[in-house]
Amino acid sequence: MLLKANTMTDKKDQFSQLFLRLAIAVTMLSAVADRFGFWGENSTWGNWENFEKYTRQLTFFLPEGLSQFSAYTATFFEIAIPLLLLIGYKTRIAAYGAGFLLLIFALSMTIALGAKAPLDYSVWVGSAAGFLLASQKQFSFSLDQLTKKI
Repeated sequence: MLLKANTMTDKKDQFSQLFLRLAIAVTMLSAVADRFGFWGENSTWGNWENFEKYTRQLTFFLPEGLSQFSAYTATFFEIAIPLLLLIGYKTRIAAYGAGFLLLIFALSMTIALGAKAPLDYSVWVGSAAGFLLASQKQFSFSLDQLTKKI
């Protein structure tokens, strides 16, 4: 007798999967909003200049030009990936992207700032969440599901 494996795409888990997708997306977009000063006094960076300084800390091993490029590149992906997750388009690719991007952040933060920094910001958890989401067989409440060929 074969037992059916429980996946997050079972009816009872559809909302958990959607919540995971939205939580990853909103968290990533919040970090972008912070570097543009949208959080006001509650900001970590508060402006792009401070974010670039922080990026230089994390990428201390790169020349300054590449460090600046990495700030722009990270921001691009921190906008593109969450938007894909929000609408549920190319969800698996976006989820892997979130997992790998957050893993890179976690490793960089650990090397540059110590083990506590990525733990305080739950970067390891975010990375794991991205990989968990990517492992799903289908994505409920998504454009992927709507456009799936029957």
